[in-house]
Amino acid sequence: MVLLAAVGVQPSVVAEPTGDQSAASPEVYTPGLGDIMGAIQVRHAKLWFAGKSKNWELAAYELDEINEGFADAARFQPDFKGHPIAKLVKDITTAPISGLQAAIAAQSAVQFAKAFNRLTAACNSCHRENGFAFISIQRPTAPPFTNQRFEP
Repeated sequence: MVLLAAVGVQPSVVAEPTGDQSAASPEVYTPGLGDIMGAIQVRHAKLWFAGKSKNWELAAYELDEINEGFADAARFQPDFKGHPIAKLVKDITTAPISGLQAAIAAQSAVQFAKAFNRLTAACNSCHRENGFAFISIQRPTAPPFTNQRFEP
């Protein structure tokens, strides 16, 4: 009340929430599949440049973030427009991600490139199988951000 008086506002001017407003629960945001996949696409590019630069710690981090993104897709959009996203994500990404984990653990650039290509192909096969063939992911040619170093 002192602060209100200091700026010339009378306490009676401050609006109190009505019973209807305070009882209403806030709307909860659910990310769309496009939002989730867009974030995964950024991580995909960062993963490539981390592995290409042999920054295995960053590559492991980005792969973990991709895994979290796929988990979010399965959780928040399990059945997207009649497509069983939760099942597809698990079925299509498990093997390529395991291959990337092994390549990163072995710190093998050759294994990493092959596993990365398998993950990219898996993403594209899922897009094709679900009517989104127009979304075609590829190995990035330039870093997505100019303000991040990918070298270890």
